[in-house]
Amino acid sequence: MFRLGLKHRPLVGVDIGSTAVKLVELGAARAGEAFRVESLGLEPLPAGAVLEKKIADVQKVGEAVGAALGRAGTKTRRAAVAVAGSAVITKVLSLNGDLSDAEMEAQIQLEADQYVPYPLEEVNLDFDVLGPTKGSEGMVDVLLAASRQENVDDRVAALELAGMGAEIVDIESNAIENACGLLAGSRGPEEALVAVADVGASTTTLHVLHNGQNIYAREQSFGGQQLLEEVQRRSDGTVEGALALLRETPLRPEILSEVLEPFQETLARQLARALQFFYSNSPFNQVDALLVTGGVSAVPGLAQVLAEHLGAPARIADPLGEMSLAPNLDSGLITHGRGALLVAVGLAMRRFR
Repeated sequence: MFRLGLKHRPLVGVDIGSTAVKLVELGAARAGEAFRVESLGLEPLPAGAVLEKKIADVQKVGEAVGAALGRAGTKTRRAAVAVAGSAVITKVLSLNGDLSDAEMEAQIQLEADQYVPYPLEEVNLDFDVLGPTKGSEGMVDVLLAASRQENVDDRVAALELAGMGAEIVDIESNAIENACGLLAGSRGPEEALVAVADVGASTTTLHVLHNGQNIYAREQSFGGQQLLEEVQRRSDGTVEGALALLRETPLRPEILSEVLEPFQETLARQLARALQFFYSNSPFNQVDALLVTGGVSAVPGLAQVLAEHLGAPARIADPLGEMSLAPNLDSGLITHGRGALLVAVGLAMRRFR
């Protein structure tokens, strides 16, 4: 949202997570399809390259982006990337709808001082006109977004090291909102209030969407890395060995009872707590559905356990479910990693906005 690119030119969505870089490129839809997946790529990140959703080592992240780009096999070098919602300050302003773009930008610069707790020369600012202000004729709602320059600049620099250019810098919550719009066809019309649990390596973020718009987000310090480390202790000590163990069918009884079930129970409690915070500050008291995304979405039986604990239908988010797939895509990523592609898909969709 901090840099606006040209529409419909090829664009790669680049999701820089805590443990991996994920790339998605979408093509135009055919009849009966949402989009066509043209290329996919995933490259693990070295430990410590990204800490608490901030890039700690630009060089290593840039190398990982380059490797993921090579795996994807795309020639597209225009990218859309996102910063975490916790790194962005947003505020909806009501402004005169007759202002020109230049006048609106000047007015926002004046008002930003009230809402941004940093010197304005140290932040990136952008705005988006949302539409008419309800109950105020001639006024429009304008979304102001501001982030420290380092949050944006580090991502831009990492992409440049990989030979890519950042056409768009968005917010993760916006990307999730975009991608969840794809899932509307697979949910019932009664699902107006949908929770999205984005379970990362060290952080779980709960988003709540009302009629497709993100109205709440809460981060918690809990993620899939804890599960992976426990399984590693019971395997050959490698990440690959741990993942292979989790994909066994059926799971070994000791893995199920000693590792997986306690992790699922803890995740359910974390999400229940986050939802209670939401309910206590909103007119709602129950979500209609829960979508799970992130690396742990491939864990067997997770959706069923969460549904039982939270009292709402739960399912794994499948952003590729309504799309056709180009040949020669990474079959392993499609089979085991598609649930972790929600943010990258949402960013790739910016090509068509």
